[in-house]
Amino acid sequence: TLEQAIRPVPKVGEGLKLDAALLSQAFHDLSERQHINQLTGAIHAAAWLNKTQGLLQVREDVGRHNALDKLIGSLAKTDTDFNQGWLLVTSRASYEMVQKAASVGITLLAAISAPTALAIRLAEQSGLTLIGFTRGDRHVVYTHPLRLQH
Repeated sequence: TLEQAIRPVPKVGEGLKLDAALLSQAFHDLSERQHINQLTGAIHAAAWLNKTQGLLQVREDVGRHNALDKLIGSLAKTDTDFNQGWLLVTSRASYEMVQKAASVGITLLAAISAPTALAIRLAEQSGLTLIGFTRGDRHVVYTHPLRLQH
Protein backbone atom coordinates (compact mmCIF):
# COMPACT_ATOMS: atom_id res chain seq x y z
CA THR A 1 0.00 0.00 0.00
CA LEU A 2 0.99 3.61 -0.32
CA GLU A 3 1.07 3.95 3.47
CA GLN A 4 3.56 1.08 3.68
CA ALA A 5 5.79 2.53 0.98
CA ILE A 6 6.03 6.08 2.32
CA ARG A 7 7.71 6.74 5.63
CA PRO A 8 5.85 9.00 8.08
CA VAL A 9 6.81 12.67 7.99
CA PRO A 10 7.92 14.31 11.22
CA LYS A 11 6.13 17.34 12.62
CA VAL A 12 7.95 20.59 11.93
CA GLY A 13 8.42 23.43 14.39
CA GLU A 14 6.71 26.80 14.50
CA GLY A 15 9.05 28.32 11.95
CA LEU A 16 8.88 31.83 10.66
CA LYS A 17 6.19 34.17 9.41
CA LEU A 18 6.79 35.28 5.84
CA ASP A 19 5.47 38.38 4.11
CA ALA A 20 3.85 37.52 0.77
CA ALA A 21 5.82 40.33 -0.92
CA LEU A 22 9.06 38.50 -0.07
CA LEU A 23 7.72 35.42 -1.81
CA SER A 24 7.22 37.34 -5.05
CA GLN A 25 10.61 39.00 -4.83
CA ALA A 26 12.32 35.68 -4.15
CA PHE A 27 11.34 34.12 -7.47
CA HIS A 28 12.54 37.23 -9.29
CA ASP A 29 15.87 37.09 -7.45
CA LEU A 30 16.20 33.37 -8.02
CA SER A 31 15.98 33.64 -11.80
CA GLU A 32 18.97 35.99 -11.72
CA ARG A 33 20.98 33.45 -9.70
CA GLN A 34 20.23 30.47 -11.96
CA HIS A 35 23.45 30.69 -13.96
CA ILE A 36 23.27 27.24 -15.56
CA ASN A 37 19.61 27.66 -16.42
CA GLN A 38 20.42 30.97 -18.12
CA LEU A 39 22.71 29.03 -20.46
CA THR A 40 20.49 26.00 -21.06
CA GLY A 41 16.90 26.92 -20.19
CA ALA A 42 16.38 23.42 -18.83
CA ILE A 43 17.66 23.34 -15.26
CA HIS A 44 15.78 23.25 -11.96
CA ALA A 45 16.82 25.16 -8.87
CA ALA A 46 16.27 24.90 -5.15
CA ALA A 47 16.94 27.97 -3.01
CA TRP A 48 17.25 28.72 0.70
CA LEU A 49 16.10 32.08 2.00
CA ASN A 50 15.56 33.89 5.27
CA LYS A 51 13.57 36.97 6.19
CA THR A 52 16.45 39.37 6.68
CA GLN A 53 19.01 38.45 4.01
CA GLY A 54 16.73 36.98 1.35
CA LEU A 55 18.29 34.47 -1.04
CA LEU A 56 21.23 32.79 0.68
CA GLN A 57 21.98 29.69 -1.37
CA VAL A 58 20.96 28.26 -4.73
CA ARG A 59 21.66 24.82 -6.14
CA GLU A 60 20.86 23.82 -9.72
CA ASP A 61 20.49 20.46 -11.43
CA VAL A 62 18.65 18.93 -14.36
CA GLY A 63 16.75 16.90 -11.75
CA ARG A 64 14.53 18.82 -9.34
CA HIS A 65 15.16 16.30 -6.57
CA ASN A 66 18.91 16.51 -7.13
CA ALA A 67 18.80 20.30 -6.83
CA LEU A 68 16.97 19.98 -3.51
CA ASP A 69 19.35 17.28 -2.24
CA LYS A 70 22.35 19.44 -3.12
CA LEU A 71 20.85 22.40 -1.28
CA ILE A 72 19.90 20.50 1.87
CA GLY A 73 23.33 18.85 1.94
CA SER A 74 25.09 22.18 1.61
CA LEU A 75 22.95 23.72 4.35
CA ALA A 76 23.51 20.76 6.68
CA LYS A 77 27.28 21.16 6.33
CA THR A 78 27.02 24.70 7.71
CA ASP A 79 24.74 23.74 10.62
CA THR A 80 21.89 25.83 9.23
CA ASP A 81 18.88 26.30 11.50
CA PHE A 82 16.21 24.92 9.15
CA ASN A 83 13.49 26.43 11.32
CA GLN A 84 14.64 29.98 10.48
CA GLY A 85 14.39 30.00 6.71
CA TRP A 86 12.33 28.71 3.84
CA LEU A 87 12.65 26.74 0.66
CA LEU A 88 11.88 27.73 -2.91
CA VAL A 89 11.86 25.33 -5.88
CA THR A 90 11.45 25.92 -9.60
CA SER A 91 9.36 22.82 -10.16
CA ARG A 92 6.24 21.15 -8.93
CA ALA A 93 6.19 20.08 -5.29
CA SER A 94 6.21 16.31 -5.00
CA TYR A 95 5.63 14.27 -1.89
CA GLU A 96 9.36 13.45 -1.81
CA MET A 97 10.19 17.14 -1.62
CA VAL A 98 7.79 17.59 1.28
CA GLN A 99 9.33 14.56 3.01
CA LYS A 100 12.85 15.88 2.56
CA ALA A 101 11.92 19.36 3.79
CA ALA A 102 10.03 18.11 6.84
CA SER A 103 12.73 15.58 7.72
CA VAL A 104 15.21 18.41 8.38
CA GLY A 105 12.68 20.78 9.96
CA ILE A 106 11.96 23.18 7.10
CA THR A 107 8.57 24.75 7.77
CA LEU A 108 7.73 26.47 4.46
CA LEU A 109 8.11 25.21 0.89
CA ALA A 110 7.11 27.33 -2.10
CA ALA A 111 7.05 25.93 -5.64
CA ILE A 112 6.61 27.59 -9.00
CA SER A 113 4.20 24.87 -10.10
CA ALA A 114 1.55 22.64 -8.58
CA PRO A 115 1.95 20.28 -5.65
CA THR A 116 0.80 16.70 -5.96
CA ALA A 117 -2.18 15.55 -3.91
CA LEU A 118 0.09 13.37 -1.80
CA ALA A 119 2.45 16.30 -1.20
CA ILE A 120 -0.49 18.29 0.15
CA ARG A 121 -1.52 15.43 2.47
CA LEU A 122 2.01 15.01 3.83
CA ALA A 123 2.47 18.76 4.27
CA GLU A 124 -0.78 18.91 6.22
CA GLN A 125 0.31 16.02 8.45
CA SER A 126 3.78 17.45 9.11
CA GLY A 127 2.67 21.03 9.76
CA LEU A 128 4.64 22.35 6.77
CA THR A 129 3.29 25.36 4.87
CA LEU A 130 3.04 24.35 1.20
CA ILE A 131 2.62 27.00 -1.47
CA GLY A 132 2.24 26.36 -5.19
CA PHE A 133 1.79 28.28 -8.43
CA THR A 134 4.09 31.00 -7.11
CA ARG A 135 4.32 33.38 -10.05
CA GLY A 136 4.59 37.13 -9.87
CA ASP A 137 2.27 38.38 -7.14
CA ARG A 138 0.10 35.27 -7.27
CA HIS A 139 0.34 32.03 -5.32
CA VAL A 140 -1.86 29.34 -3.80
CA VAL A 141 -1.40 28.32 -0.16
CA TYR A 142 -2.36 24.66 0.26
CA THR A 143 -1.52 23.99 3.90
CA HIS A 144 -0.90 25.89 7.14
CA PRO A 145 -1.50 29.43 5.79
CA LEU A 146 -0.72 31.17 9.11
CA ARG A 147 2.97 31.39 8.20
CA LEU A 148 2.24 33.63 5.20
CA GLN A 149 1.24 37.20 5.95
CA HIS A 150 -0.46 39.39 3.34
